[in-house]
Formats: sequence, C-alpha cells, structure tokens
Amino acid sequence: MHAITIPEPGGPEALVWAEVPDPVPGEGEVLVEVTASAVNRADIMQRQGFYPPPPGASPYPGLECSGRVAALGTGVSGWSVGDEVCALLSGGGYAEQVVVPAGQLLPVPAGVGLKQAAALPEVVCTVWSNVFMNARLRAGETFLVHGGSSGIGTMAIQLAKAVGAEVAVTAGTAEKLARCAELGADILVNYREQDFVAEVKEATGGAGADVILDNMGAKYLDRNLQALAFNGRLAIIGMQGGRKAELDIGALLAKRAAVTAAGLRARPKEEKATIVAAVREHVWPLLAEGRIRPIVDRELPMSDAPAAHRIVEESGHIGKVLLVAP
Repeated sequence: MHAITIPEPGGPEALVWAEVPDPVPGEGEVLVEVTASAVNRADIMQRQGFYPPPPGASPYPGLECSGRVAALGTGVSGWSVGDEVCALLSGGGYAEQVVVPAGQLLPVPAGVGLKQAAALPEVVCTVWSNVFMNARLRAGETFLVHGGSSGIGTMAIQLAKAVGAEVAVTAGTAEKLARCAELGADILVNYREQDFVAEVKEATGGAGADVILDNMGAKYLDRNLQALAFNGRLAIIGMQGGRKAELDIGALLAKRAAVTAAGLRARPKEEKATIVAAVREHVWPLLAEGRIRPIVDRELPMSDAPAAHRIVEESGHIGKVLLVAP
C-alpha cells in the first residue's frame, strides 16, 4: 500500500507519499480500507518531530479515518467485511489501509457521507470526553471554546448547543465568527481586537463561563481562570500558546474551580473504547437527527498532504481539512 511517511522531521515538504508494507490485523483488530482521513494539529506536531506516536502505534500520521472494513482479526465480533466505518486512531490514517482496535470503530452515522465521516472521530471523542465526561457541561450553563472555527471548535459549538448551553467563542476574523454564529454561537469574541475575559463577563452579567475548552495552554491560563465562573471547570487540550505558566492557587480556591488536562492519542485502548462507546450512545443519534454535522472546509488528495498541512498551519480553514485516499 501507499502512505504518507516522514523520513525526517521538518516542514510540510517532509511528508512523502511512499510505498510501505501492508498492515495485518492482530487479535481484536480490524483492517480498514481508508476512504479519507483528516488533518489535526497533532499531525503537524508529529511531522515537526515534537509528538512521536505512542509505543506500538503506526509511524504514519493521521488520528482518524473513514472507510470500509477489509478484514477482521481473530476475536472480533459485531463487524463484517464491507461495513462502512470511521475510526479513532493512534496513527496511520494517512494511508490506503490502517489497522484499528475494534473498540475504536464507529459506524458511519445516518445522513453523513463516507468521506465526510473522516472529520468526526477525533474531534467528537475529544470534545465529548473533555467537555461532557470530565467537565460535565449541562443545560443552562455558559461554555467558552477558544478557536471556535477550528475542527474542535465547530463541533464543540454544536454539541454544547444541542445540550442547551449558551456558547461563547473566540476567533481571529469576522468571517470565522460569522460561521461560528451560523453554528449557534451566542457570544462572539474577536481575540485580535477584544478581551475575551471582559466580553464573557459582560455577556453573562459578571458571572463568567462555567466550562472553558482551551487549546492554548500557558498563554491563556491566567485569563481563563479570570473568565471562569464560581465552580467553573477549565479543560485544557492543547499547548499552542506554550506549556509552562504560573497558576494562582488562591484564585482557583476562591472560585472553587477545577483545571483538567487530557490528551487522547496515548490513552490505553480500553479508555478509548469507553469514550467511543459513549460517543456512539450520545452523539451518533444527534448526527442521525441532523442536529449536528461534520464541518468540512475542503478535500485534497492524500498525496497532497503537504498542501493540507500548510492550510491548517496558516489557519486558512474553517472546520476540517480532509485527505482523500486514491
């Protein structure tokens, strides 16, 4: 088969479409013939040499895919060759075939195309596990998501609205904020021109956000704490703004607030299977009903992965950028 390889870390040109050995499913695994994958920030970090795959994972980038079941490993039940699926991966999505633990497979949701389904697994599992399983966002609460026009952001807006929360977003352009509003965002903050702490406080009568989903890390830590409501929960999922910052424990105590941080890629397959099962139970019906949908900015051939990485690095997209297999 062919896959996107990374012979040496570097810029987008480090991604090379090359012939590699075919993967073989082991016990409890499924071989998927890939239709499409999607670009995530983690893929860019891997390409740059900052985020190696966890032990035992495929060396090729790609944390999600859609496609058809091509073969079953021993001990797999509930799936058949030819089933249309999408999958949460530890790596290997930028390829013509990938092996997946059976617990990380999902059926393509009703009403979603096979290619478009590649935009779902990583973002839905990330948002559901952090915002709903960990931070316990509920109806009537205020939710702030940074980078509202990103893949994570566009899904977080829709899921938060579906459970009855008020949604605040940050984004860097009027066009991106307008798209967030179309998805249901109530409070729109241009982070280049406005202070999100002040804007969220004003919009909530001084209360602040009950849950914040943050991809910036160190750069936003202090201001996120300022923006939290009493009993607020800050969920950190990225370090685009750095990894080290001071935390005012007194302010955290005074607000009776909580800070959590959770990645997805390196979790044990049992934990991933638990998240995937929760997503199938709670989110897949919303997709089937048309209450939420994958947001796809554009599709490129998988061999054009360097161009796709440039688009995402420049934040020149809204939603997900897909890579379509030959």
